[in-house]
Amino acid sequence: MPLPQANPSPPFNVTRAGHVVLTARDLHATRAFYEGVLGLVVSAQTEDRLFLRGIEEQGHHSLVFERHDGPRRALRMGYRVFTDADVHAAHDHFRARGMDARMVERPHQGPTLHVTDPAGFPLEIVATMEQVEAHLMRHDLQRGGRPRFFDHTQLYCPSVPTAMRFYMDLGFRMTEYIGAVDDDAPPAIWLQRKGATQDVVFNTQSGPQLHHFAYAVAGVENLIMAADIAAAKGHAAAVERGPGRHGISGALFLYFRDPDGHRVELFTDHYLAIDSDYAIKRWAPEDPAKAQIWGMPATERFYAEATPFDAPQQAPDREPVLVTLEKFLEQEARRPPG
Repeated sequence: MPLPQANPSPPFNVTRAGHVVLTARDLHATRAFYEGVLGLVVSAQTEDRLFLRGIEEQGHHSLVFERHDGPRRALRMGYRVFTDADVHAAHDHFRARGMDARMVERPHQGPTLHVTDPAGFPLEIVATMEQVEAHLMRHDLQRGGRPRFFDHTQLYCPSVPTAMRFYMDLGFRMTEYIGAVDDDAPPAIWLQRKGATQDVVFNTQSGPQLHHFAYAVAGVENLIMAADIAAAKGHAAAVERGPGRHGISGALFLYFRDPDGHRVELFTDHYLAIDSDYAIKRWAPEDPAKAQIWGMPATERFYAEATPFDAPQQAPDREPVLVTLEKFLEQEARRPPG
């Protein structure tokens, strides 16, 4: 069967992936890493919360940490919609479908909606935030890798087809997928609303889990600067993977693990996918170039470790096909010399 088509007239206007809400055991250590190493801007900090943003962001935050003494957790996946009226339209849309959609109050945000999607991901939908000074031209205040803006998340999902149908009905468009030709239940999909490669990626794996969230940077020199500063500040082990170039988007990338083990990616810009006749790209599951077109493959740990959402965890509906460094080295060891 063919892939589903995006709904051209969604019930409300999602504009992009906007933020994530995570837990942290030590907000001061978390701040030192994200501000001092990666270069995010601190918007506010209280005894229990830390709010951060990229250097060109005018919205109050795109990354929120709530203090929690237990194992790391992802609390909410945030999406921006165009107007406050869209927030209320989303509320009515989900309630009409029997979903537990609730209007809540969140610091520094306008009207905010909480709802859990059919794949088990807790969502936070908002249109407006308190406005703050963008630091894009405040070169005197920039540091680290100078992350510009929050771009996307990659999520581990026990049933990718369930997520695919839900989000494409809300107007999300597919840019790429992994699977057979015209597979109507692909194991991995790239979806977007803002006209770029992705706002969210769903990969088949136990979940719901957050594999990583990503900030865009201006160039490869920003990736290297962040890694150099991490090493100079005693965080060399936090550099988990890269630099390398993705086959999916063509972006250069570098992955870090923060003090709690949350995974964050810094990457260079990717392609646009705005036109209505954009041709969806397909990758075979066993193709190593889908993840990285040069450099060594990622380790098993890179794929196995993620951040669970604060929701019941489910096993995947199929076993993912992974091309790992361990498998690559095993194959190389068996290769005849010469």
